[in-house]
Amino acid sequence: MPLHQGPQKRDERPMSVNPFFGEANPVAGMTEAPPTHRLPDAPLPPSTAYQLVHDELMLDGNSRLNLATFVTTWMEPQAGVLMAECRDKNMIDKDEYPRTAELERRCVAMLADLWNAPDPSAAVGCSTTGSSEACMLAGLALKRRWAQRNADRYPARDVRPNLVMGVNVQVCWDKFCNFWEVEARQVPMEGDRYHLDPQAAAELCDENTIGVVGILGSTFDGSYEPISDLCAALDALQERTGLDIPVHVDGASGGMVAPFLDPDLVWDFRLARVASINTSGHKYGLVYPGVGWALWRDKEALPEELVFRVNYLGGDMPTFALNFSRPGAQVVAQYYTLLRLGREGFRAVQQSTRDVAVSLASRVEALGDFRLLTRGDELPVFAFTTAADVTAYDVFDVARRLREGGWLVPAYTFPPHREDLSVVRVVCRNGFSHDLADLFVDDLSRLLPELRRQSGPSTRDKDAATGFHH
Repeated sequence: MPLHQGPQKRDERPMSVNPFFGEANPVAGMTEAPPTHRLPDAPLPPSTAYQLVHDELMLDGNSRLNLATFVTTWMEPQAGVLMAECRDKNMIDKDEYPRTAELERRCVAMLADLWNAPDPSAAVGCSTTGSSEACMLAGLALKRRWAQRNADRYPARDVRPNLVMGVNVQVCWDKFCNFWEVEARQVPMEGDRYHLDPQAAAELCDENTIGVVGILGSTFDGSYEPISDLCAALDALQERTGLDIPVHVDGASGGMVAPFLDPDLVWDFRLARVASINTSGHKYGLVYPGVGWALWRDKEALPEELVFRVNYLGGDMPTFALNFSRPGAQVVAQYYTLLRLGREGFRAVQQSTRDVAVSLASRVEALGDFRLLTRGDELPVFAFTTAADVTAYDVFDVARRLREGGWLVPAYTFPPHREDLSVVRVVCRNGFSHDLADLFVDDLSRLLPELRRQSGPSTRDKDAATGFHH
């Protein structure tokens, strides 16, 4: 998210208030309109305050038509009721809200079982505000375990830990390396490979490598990284050099897709080298934002010194998180969803979403103007670019024109070494039905004759035009 600045110096005017908003005195709303960028002097009636905020938010995009975001945009009404009942409960106060804490513990146990932990009862984990925080925690555990193994030479001026990953990682990994002074070693894209190459990753490892990050579902194109091959490459590295490099799997999206749709794909704790996994409950975990999960194979994978035991409001409480106070609503909603759907329900929902993605991708390809990079058959996500013979417009023109019809799709340029490639990405989520996909194709088809008549792409600054939403 951008860092918001205060309003630039300009003529200040009060907000516009419809006279009917003032229940007791219709004129009061016009004569006592609240300012926009400073606190009002006096309170407003709740109905007036609500209507002012409600009306302004009408200018936001329709979240159901947002094909840029991975984040859940629809839940059942019953889930919304549960969240409303729990929004005043502070998750950190486990002594005061023991049942909410128990539901969190059950979620961790269910995920440990889903991800094939050797002993789900021995796996440790916690809820977070999202995958970004979960990745930070996993990275910290990797760094601390490495520091413990290298206590005889770290910290030292000439020793700097590093983390190996593909250039396609989510920005939270760049933040982790920046915040915690870890060198980011990134495997670039090459040709038609849009994510990490296992052998190239192993070649970047040395005695200062704290771990390697594998992505189960790249945000750039929706493809799975070959986690099993990555572990095999690191096994071979250990045989040659003695270096024992752990793997963290960033399963922000795929961690809640692959177990149900690709059960034979080995990517999780079945691989002995996988030390930790994270996922976003608010992506394909089917919960409103924001909730994420971080799990470790066992207690040895999470150094005890990182777990704080706090005597808070009368109870001894272990906690490992960057945030402290936060509502319990999202954790309760996650438990509700796991309980509500079960394995068969999740399989049905995710299969339906993948079916929509695969079908929509093939229909976009059939239009003839586009070339698919992925087909939605891993994550329910696909990316496409313009065909080689299309010169009148580019993907940024496509994204801009679709936005005129309410569709939000990101167009962006790939990272090194494929800066020459710009794509549109479509994320299919629960709630994006075949009917909505029909409307999307209809709108795209109607735009093509006008786009084909352009004399050339209208985008001059691709960096400014990029709308990449993880």
